[in-house]
Amino acid sequence: MQIDPHLGFRGNCEEAFTFYEKTFGGKIEFKMTYGESPMAAQFEPEWRNKIMHMSMRVGNRIVMGADGPPQHQEKPQGFCVCVAVDNAAEADRVFNALAEGGQVTMPIAETFWSPRFGMLTDRFGIPWMVNTNAATAA
Repeated sequence: MQIDPHLGFRGNCEEAFTFYEKTFGGKIEFKMTYGESPMAAQFEPEWRNKIMHMSMRVGNRIVMGADGPPQHQEKPQGFCVCVAVDNAAEADRVFNALAEGGQVTMPIAETFWSPRFGMLTDRFGIPWMVNTNAATAA
């Protein structure tokens, strides 16, 4: 079994995934707009360039996302996407990239369980936790 996140956006999914691809060293593997789908005629013309589905591979995981139609858009809550890295420098790099234009809820710092851990919501409204794997950082 594998559980991978699907992130909802308010019209800026493509911008977010381009940023995530660079930040995480991922590779966008699939992109479909509402206008490219068999359901294109069901959407307003201004919505046809928005993302119906996008997927990006990071290592052996997939991160998926879409622009939710306005009637289905809600603020993400009740979860964080957790990024685990192998060293403090990489944790700082990822955290600082995600924090740019976003809101830090817990600054990245040493904790009793990790050499570096921090929490934030990025500029796209997605909540993140960045954690350094203590076993690989030692």
